[in-house]
Amino acid sequence: MRFFNTAGPVNCNKHYCLSPLNRINLPEILHLIEQEKYFILHAPRQTGKTSSLLALMEYLNQEGTYKCLYINVESAQGAREDVYRGIRAILGEMSDRAAMFLHDDALENMCQEILTQKGEDIALNASISRWCSQNTKPIVLLIDEIDSLIGDTLISVLRQLRGGYDKRSSQLFPQSIVLCGLRDIRDYRIHSGKEKSIITGGSAFNIKAKSLKIGDFSKEEIERLYMCHTAETGQVFDRKAIDLVWEYSEGQPWIVNAFAYEVCFEMEGGKDRSVVITGEMIENAIERIILRRETHIDQLVDKLSEERVKRVILPIILGVEEPETIPQDDISYVYDLGLIKKDRKIRIANRLYQEVIPRELTYSTQLTMSQETVWYIRKEDGLLDIPKLLRAFQEFFREHSESWEERFQYKEAGPHLLMQAFLQRIINAGGRIDREYGLGKKRTDLLMVWKKGQQVQKVVIELKIRYHELEKTIEKGMEQTYEYMDKCGTTEGHLVIFDKSKTKTWDDKLFCRQETYEGHKITIWGM
Repeated sequence: MRFFNTAGPVNCNKHYCLSPLNRINLPEILHLIEQEKYFILHAPRQTGKTSSLLALMEYLNQEGTYKCLYINVESAQGAREDVYRGIRAILGEMSDRAAMFLHDDALENMCQEILTQKGEDIALNASISRWCSQNTKPIVLLIDEIDSLIGDTLISVLRQLRGGYDKRSSQLFPQSIVLCGLRDIRDYRIHSGKEKSIITGGSAFNIKAKSLKIGDFSKEEIERLYMCHTAETGQVFDRKAIDLVWEYSEGQPWIVNAFAYEVCFEMEGGKDRSVVITGEMIENAIERIILRRETHIDQLVDKLSEERVKRVILPIILGVEEPETIPQDDISYVYDLGLIKKDRKIRIANRLYQEVIPRELTYSTQLTMSQETVWYIRKEDGLLDIPKLLRAFQEFFREHSESWEERFQYKEAGPHLLMQAFLQRIINAGGRIDREYGLGKKRTDLLMVWKKGQQVQKVVIELKIRYHELEKTIEKGMEQTYEYMDKCGTTEGHLVIFDKSKTKTWDDKLFCRQETYEGHKITIWGM
């Protein structure tokens, strides 16, 4: 039985899949190869780059015009700036792959000899050149994980490939080379230990003709992928399930496959193929994946500690209207990581990442808070006592905000993150929090959902920083809170206003009052 793949290249005999060749613009790639171009293919992690390259190699070799070899140079990462070790690892990878996929032992017989005789600064160029000269067909070389190489090793590889560029028309070098990684090579900033300087990828490999990016799935493609499972098992995904997958993933391939694998192959209810996969089951799968801190999520979250990532993500969390100028290189880097999308404004790439980022930034805080869910559950109906919960946070914030906020790497977002950590610790026992935030919003909208039997409690909590007069902040905040209440279909709403003034006393900052907006009661909390 096939299954949804979440690790490594896709194998259509074992995995539900869409054709990897359909993930790339095949006609454009064939045109570039025909024109003897060297070009870049890039995309974030786990989007199908390797699967597409392997499929391209198979396609070109079956078509017969070219002899195509795929190699993965990640094994040379451990060499770091030891160029000799790095080049030796790459030559070993080339000879192994040529023997494995092309049944060609020529590289194995020549690479070590050339490395020994000519040295690491020319061995890659010379080995490729001699191999090409021994083949009757033009060579196409696909190099994966190029940006895993470090420092002088990467510089040497790029320069040796560039050094053979003029030989390609004589079939003494590959007709076309595709470099594949996370980023466009023009964005590389390579630290050279030998030259004691920073070399740009664009200068080290200035023969690049074009950069192509692998995109995410469309909603139609998600449906087609899931239909593979339905066709083989009879198990159906209902419309709300598909809509939720699209809403949380926006087509990111790993997320799309991870949701389906979790609900169909891990959750007990979904293993019964007669059971229709519902939106509620997808919601449960999402929460399980987040709590398990899957490797894909961990890899992205690890990047949040980088200063250049923080410069992009922090204004989005705060919802500032006009952030300070963010360096273009930082935006490009975070975009290439897959953390953001660039629409009219930069925003978090999808709703899953939007949920994960604040939770991961407050993960250790949640674990170390001495708060228990049972303290805030109403005995009469098992639902949460939200006023009691917010009063407790108000007191907690008064006593601990300064010390706790200092622990956050994103200190400027301390109040937002501290409150979300507090609420998340409580809600983990039987509910969830949905979050909405972004540039220009000037607020964070939280929807707390708590389930007890057949009862579903939905509460809107809006977080705002006070920048102007209190009454103006409340007036605008109530309008925004009501809009979110209406969107979420709930009648219980709370507006929390953080006053970061250093001159006011806590007695001036802390208050609780009830207001009415459009006939709905909204409780205002000063912090």
